Amino acid sequence: MPAGMVHDGRLGAIEWRDLVPLTAVERVWELTLSVPWLVLSVWLYQRGWALPGATASFFFFLTGLRQSHNAQHYALGITRRAHDAMLFVLSVAMLSSMHAVQVTHLHHHRHCLDDDDVEAGHATWPWWYVLITGWWFPIHLTRNAWRLGTPGKRRWIAAELVAMVVWVLAVVCVLGVPGLVWHVAAMATGQCFTAFFAVWIVHRGCTHDGQIARTQRGWLKNLVSYAMFYHLEHHLFPAVPTCHLPRLAERLDHAAPELCEMNVY
Repeated sequence: MPAGMVHDGRLGAIEWRDLVPLTAVERVWELTLSVPWLVLSVWLYQRGWALPGATASFFFFLTGLRQSHNAQHYALGITRRAHDAMLFVLSVAMLSSMHAVQVTHLHHHRHCLDDDDVEAGHATWPWWYVLITGWWFPIHLTRNAWRLGTPGKRRWIAAELVAMVVWVLAVVCVLGVPGLVWHVAAMATGQCFTAFFAVWIVHRGCTHDGQIARTQRGWLKNLVSYAMFYHLEHHLFPAVPTCHLPRLAERLDHAAPELCEMNVY
């Protein structure tokens, strides 16, 4: 539990271990969540429908982040090696080394909002500055992941970076399929906004020695965001997979309702 909240006995009394296991149906759902959006986006781009394709790409990126996030915490109910394979596939599909993100994200959990927090060091910046410097964020994470990672993680990061380069060259220079070219462009664009949408909005106004993350209430908001903004719940109990965070949120509401007042939106 984060340092600033560790002495709150109400949080320590919340039962969460029963929310860790996934059923077989939940496991299949989590492992395939992004596939329909990927297929739909490429199909739409191929037909020349750029705006609907971009919308589908947004949801592919969102669901891919959810899958990657769960895989980084080994919370998909599969083997450790299968989690690594999932991160590798998502790295190529989303154009960012997900093992690098894993290294910096787990570091972020250990150092949330303190001086050594690589992932959320920009949480106090103005929103506009986060947006205009967002292109640097994936590079920043990868460089620091290489510094912080074990030799095993570095091998995964190197393999993912090579695979990404090969994939982009194949799409642009060999295959030349318009739908895939648009997909690559959409993912490169999406990576420029992760600093804002995946980090800044869920940690803005939070502190290392107080409440360290925001959360979200409202069924429609959480439906559209695929439950990705139950961020306080995730930081308090990171072993709980995303699909069970709504139930965890109900328990948090009952135990410490004032913590749920800091919403993402």
